Amino acid sequence: MFDDFSLPFDSLLQYGFISALLLGILLLIRVGLQHFFFNQANIAIEVRRRWSVNVRNALVFIFLVGMILIWAPQLRTFAVAFFAVALALVIAVKEFLDCMVGAAVRAMTKSYAIGDRIEIEGVRGNVVDHNLLTTTLLEIGPGQTSHQYTGRAMVVPNSFLLKYSLMIETYSKHYRLHIVTVPLSAKDDWKRAESILLKVAEKQVQPFIEEARQHLKKLEGKKWLDAPNVDPRVTIQMPDPGRINLLLRIPCPTQFPSRLEQAILRKFLEKFTFAV
Repeated sequence: MFDDFSLPFDSLLQYGFISALLLGILLLIRVGLQHFFFNQANIAIEVRRRWSVNVRNALVFIFLVGMILIWAPQLRTFAVAFFAVALALVIAVKEFLDCMVGAAVRAMTKSYAIGDRIEIEGVRGNVVDHNLLTTTLLEIGPGQTSHQYTGRAMVVPNSFLLKYSLMIETYSKHYRLHIVTVPLSAKDDWKRAESILLKVAEKQVQPFIEEARQHLKKLEGKKWLDAPNVDPRVTIQMPDPGRINLLLRIPCPTQFPSRLEQAILRKFLEKFTFAV
């Protein structure tokens, strides 16, 4: 039944040779560009990693398009005969297709890039790689308030972008607002603790607070956001009877909130004595 669709052996050799040649050329380009990026020591590692990933994904796309252009004329006659098989294949590889659609959504919306910190379905970390099927994160944790690497890499299928909400912690790129929680008991002098916490925070953010204010003000015009007040402020929360939480909101560099948080907490603990 399929005899009419068989390709001459010479044609198979010809198209196979062209396909192999295309693959060889793209591999040479990849190796050359990787070597070029590796030697650019004056450029930040995050930028070089982003270039490398984008080049790799572009070459994969060029290879897929090239294979379609090479083989499509010869395979056109198979379309009707294999329609049922193709339909079954689509159903069988639904997750694979969802991953590719998720990658397309990420590319079109520019939702995140290499170096961004994101959280999706409980997985939180810095993006170090992404391709047509997956996104690789260096995990940050434990918990939602930590900013330390756990030493684990998490590979997330891009299909998650179609199923779950995505949180981007580095949306503002250079500066962000960060919350530091200081728990107290009802016996502690919370007014004095609030005063000490504010004074410590104001001193720690003084070197960059004006730059942070200008940066967030620019986002107001570019992304239609209301520019928040970046001055340190404390709000009070009572999660349980007998407990008081002081919530300190401060501006901080997007990539290094833990350093500022630790500096503030250490200075606060040096000056405040908890009730026994």
